[in-house]
Amino acid sequence: MSPANNNSATVKHIVSGALGFKERYIPDYSNLTAVVKILKDAGYRIVLTQGVYDLFHVGHKRYLEEAKSHGDILIVGVDTDELTRKRKGPNRPFDKLEDRVEILSGLKSVDILTVRNDNDHQYKLIKLVKPDVLIMSETTEDFGDEDRRNLLKYCGDVKVLPAKAATTTTAKLRRLMIGGMEQLGDKIKLVINEFLGGIDYESGNRVHTGDSQG
Repeated sequence: MSPANNNSATVKHIVSGALGFKERYIPDYSNLTAVVKILKDAGYRIVLTQGVYDLFHVGHKRYLEEAKSHGDILIVGVDTDELTRKRKGPNRPFDKLEDRVEILSGLKSVDILTVRNDNDHQYKLIKLVKPDVLIMSETTEDFGDEDRRNLLKYCGDVKVLPAKAATTTTAKLRRLMIGGMEQLGDKIKLVINEFLGGIDYESGNRVHTGDSQG
């Protein structure tokens, strides 16, 4: 089958609303551009959003559902593992790219999935898709009026959505780390108390309790 026929078949699958990882994941930008052109020529309103989607949670789901409500076709650009490490730190992501994309492909709100690479300009995907609506999250750092004006050169509109849950992935990780440190602190206190409880303070010698030390 020719590339043109392949792209047409992909569009037919996407428009039908059928779920499927293989047909909806388009990491190749040339194929993505061709598919987007077919959709636009057919009159579909294109929405684009981007992100990491690590440790997927209900806030991600609600955010993508609202993003989809602004158009007909929702394209989600997912940050590669390399880009995620640059943006979030060396210990991220917890879920590798393949897993994050497959999770997102199971959502009815998501029509097309692609990637954002670490060596690309931050606006490259936006310039390629030229969406009718670009969706941004208010949790995105350093996104101001100047950024919005620049993005409007490539988009019909830019909408900023509020967080859709009481937590974010970063906040969830912070709580897990704090909880882990508290548990470690409790264990250290227990060991110290047991040690101090076994000392004869008059002689300064440790009292043998008869426990086997292995």
